[in-house]
Amino acid sequence: MVNAATVGGARGSSTARWHTVRVRLTEFWERMEEALGAGYYRSWAQDHVLPELGGRTVNQALSQGEDAKAVWLAVFANLGLPAKYR
Repeated sequence: MVNAATVGGARGSSTARWHTVRVRLTEFWERMEEALGAGYYRSWAQDHVLPELGGRTVNQALSQGEDAKAVWLAVFANLGLPAKYR
């Protein structure tokens, strides 16, 4: 789960936490698009259930507070992506 220790800035301000979360999610979605293609990654994230995420989709896991890095590693494992995507 995402928490202040994971995403907080040096001072732990809410602004620093928000900025860090946004950057991480932006990077996550960039990786998804690169790995799956612009026309498919959003649909895959909405519909594909991953055992690595406890039977949830990417969108469900992220909306329930899972850390973007943990979700990416689940996607990476599920798709058997090459090491360059890690």
